[in-house]
Amino acid sequence: MKRIVYHVDVNSAYLSWEAAYRLLQGDALDLRTVPSAVGGDPLTRRGIVLAKSIPAGRYGVRTGESLMEALKKCPSLHIVRPHFSLYRRCSAALKEELESWSPRVETFSIDESFMDMSHAADPILTAHQLKDNISKKLGFTVNIGVSSNKLLAKMASDFQKPDRVHSLFPEEIPKKMWPLPVRKLFMVGARSEQKLHSMGIHTIGDIAEADPQLLYQRMKSHGILLSNYARGIESSDLRHYSPFDAKGIGNSTTLPRDIDQRSDLRLYLLAISEMVSSRLRAIGRLASVIHVHYRSSLFHKQGHQRKLPSGIDQTMHIFECACELFEEIWKKEPIRQIGIRLSDFSDSNCFQPEIFRPQRAEAERRLDRTIDELRERFGDDAISRASFLHTSIPHIIGGVGEERYDLTLRSQL
Repeated sequence: MKRIVYHVDVNSAYLSWEAAYRLLQGDALDLRTVPSAVGGDPLTRRGIVLAKSIPAGRYGVRTGESLMEALKKCPSLHIVRPHFSLYRRCSAALKEELESWSPRVETFSIDESFMDMSHAADPILTAHQLKDNISKKLGFTVNIGVSSNKLLAKMASDFQKPDRVHSLFPEEIPKKMWPLPVRKLFMVGARSEQKLHSMGIHTIGDIAEADPQLLYQRMKSHGILLSNYARGIESSDLRHYSPFDAKGIGNSTTLPRDIDQRSDLRLYLLAISEMVSSRLRAIGRLASVIHVHYRSSLFHKQGHQRKLPSGIDQTMHIFECACELFEEIWKKEPIRQIGIRLSDFSDSNCFQPEIFRPQRAEAERRLDRTIDELRERFGDDAISRASFLHTSIPHIIGGVGEERYDLTLRSQL
């Protein structure tokens, strides 16, 4: 039986999910139809663009740029604050739908999945049916790439958007993929693009025709990888990914300005602790290693970690440890970026309260679980700590930041 792989990619995921939810709640405006973006604070206009609508893209708005930069390009840009608990629910609903179509689904990211559809009698027709069913049932659109391996399926899903099905089988590579610029090839970044251009290589077809040995001399093993990818060679299998396989959870944030006030920096650490701790509890894990890192206004990097006597998952305990680590490395310099990462996981059923405060530890865990339930049901803004009152600092920062073992195509590269 011929192997068939789908790559399902949600179109402008955060913005699509936000738009679908708002329409369901009775909003008249569909964010996807106007210049809009998800990210940062719409009142202070600080933060970065996490997702943008197609009309916003026509103004040159790019994902990852600051809201201030985006507003210079499009002064009428409609900005909405992100709601990560909503996006996690949408992602889970999508996965459930995909698993009803295939017994083998591999989660690639919060908005991307691979599917083994070798059982489909007509893969293209089935892809259209799946795409339309997702739109009708869940209220948002996806692109589906169809091929015989994961690489080509992912490349195909990146063709014209939104709400499309594209195929890219090996026999279609010369016509559909080789004329594309090198930057369109998966795993070609800005530096690789510069190196390839310096070699006179400008299209994916040029990479395919180049001497692999020459690519190796200039780019080492990455050159061989690109040579294979340009010819559509990739053979990794679909593997099941469970959040229980996560080896680390982390989030960081770029600050709206250079900050050297200890009180503000502590609030940012608390906001990040809220997110990483909730993700830790969601997968039923305890963390025994906590790492704090920051980047100064002069782009100097600093980081420090600590191995704890036993695993923890309480928000305030994580926050307290993060603050202690930060104080040990901070040189009182202005900070531009700050983050926390948790690792060395164990099962949450193995929780061991500290000898001198067992009752407090259990009370903290019960409180955290109650807060998690409220936010899951009513959204991240349902409850926040009083520390954030009368400040412009978000009370919870970050999205899904799980770092997996080598279970996906991304880690195999």
